This record gives sequence, structure tokens and C-alpha cells, in this order.
Amino acid sequence: MRIWLLGRFRTSVGHKAAIEESQWRLRKPAKLVKLLALAPNHLMHREQAMDLLWPDLDPKAAANNLRHALHVARRTLEKPSEASASPRSLLLRGGELELWPAVTLWVDVEAFERAVESARRAREPTAYQAALNLYAGDLLPEDRYEGWAEARREELRRLYLTSLVELATLYEERGEFGPAAEAPRRVVQSEPAHEEAHVGLMHLYALSGERQRALVQYERLRETLLRELGAEPGAASRHLHEEIVKVGFTPACLLQQERSPEEPWAPVGTTYPTTLPASLGTNGSSSRSIASWR
Repeated sequence: MRIWLLGRFRTSVGHKAAIEESQWRLRKPAKLVKLLALAPNHLMHREQAMDLLWPDLDPKAAANNLRHALHVARRTLEKPSEASASPRSLLLRGGELELWPAVTLWVDVEAFERAVESARRAREPTAYQAALNLYAGDLLPEDRYEGWAEARREELRRLYLTSLVELATLYEERGEFGPAAEAPRRVVQSEPAHEEAHVGLMHLYALSGERQRALVQYERLRETLLRELGAEPGAASRHLHEEIVKVGFTPACLLQQERSPEEPWAPVGTTYPTTLPASLGTNGSSSRSIASWR
């Protein structure tokens, strides 16, 4: 069984076509599957599920609703004969609900988290790209106002953004500023007012010798903040903009060409013949990499 929770909710069993959210006859059975897919070891006490799904009902009414939700969920996930005779997908034993205990269960959230852990061990861009590709979007956007999903959604989003930063840092350490800029670009696309990501792009464009592009990025940031928040860019953004405008600096790509063949590539940060900061965070302090816009 495969369950997708990132981007949108889908399920599939065996080689059958995926079951979309719209194909569920009722919302509560689908939410029960989502709860168990997110639960540790896919186990949850029936009382907890009842409190989350029917918080305003008395225990007897909530228990009746849970039995009905189990029935509907089983009929959706299994063949009708299996769901009525010997259900496999959702079990209730000793007060514990368990999701698909007898077969392999794949959940995209777990696959994403495992892939990020593997990428951090390998420290290879391809491993990070494979992990990031699993993040198809925020967790259960159709349940945006469900309290049981909010904290997990933010946790996974932070992991996604952190992974983007780590990938960009790997590229930056290799002097590959073009691929490094892809990470803050993806953040800006999803969150246009994310100031630190704009600063990261300005920084990388400047290091790549694309001064005009860095200045255009600042104007884009300024317009976005004024339009959406009625605010001006912060001190760090303004300072970086001023440095790019007034300082004549040697692009990092030229520095890379001028070093001796035996000299290893040094991480971006402290050796450039310029006052251009290697990176700036929202507090205006410089750092050795673009990680400050995380």
C-alpha cells in the first residue's frame, strides 16, 4: 500500500490506480487513514482518534462514528469481500487502531525524511535532489486548518527548506554558484516575501559576476515587501545592496580561475579582495555561506 500526503492525499493498493481524495465518499474515513499514516508505527489508540475526529461528540456517539468510518475506509481500500470478511487495511485490536499491518506500507512523508537523512550522510548533491523531489508540496493542503496536521506540516516544511539550504551550500563550496542559486529561487517562488532567500540570491548573483541581476533581485524584493507587507527591506538587505552598488569586486569565478591548479577550492567567505559580505542574515552580520537565509 502506498500513501501520499505531500502535495495532496492519494492512496493506492497493489497495482491499482491511485485513489484520489475526491473518490472517498466521506471525509472522516479519509482523515482516519491520514491520521494513521502520520502516527508513529501507524498505530493510534481509538480514544485519541475519536478525540481528534469528533471532539464535540460524547464517547458513545464518537465510537459509533469510528466504527462507521472504519467500515467505509476498508471498503474504499479493499475489495468488498475482503473488507467484510477479513479486513486487512485497518485493524482495531485491544483499543489500538493499526493501518495495514500485514503488508508493506510506503508513506511519502517517511520516505522524504529517510532520504534527507541519507543525503546528509552522503553529502552529495544528487542525494539531496532525490530527497527534495519527494517533497511534492506542503503536507495535506486540503486540511490546512486541522490542528492535528499543523505542527507536522511546519516541521516538514522546515526540513524541506533546510535541505534546500544544505544543497545550496554544497554547491557553493564547490564554486558552482549557478546550481546553488536554484535553492533560494525555489523558496522565492513559493514565498515571494521571503527576504532572506532574496538576499541569498543577491549574494550568489554577485559572486557569479552578475551584478545587474543581483540589483534587479533587490528591486524585486523591495516591490514585493511594499506590496504584500507595506515594509521596506531590512538592514542586511540594504547593506548588501549598497555594497554591490558601490564596491568594485572580483567575481568569484575569476578568483577560481586565478588560483593555482594545486590549490583546493576554498569555501566562500573570507578571502575575496572586496568588502562584499560573503553572506548576510537578517541581523546584518556576515557569515561564511548562504545558510543565513534559511
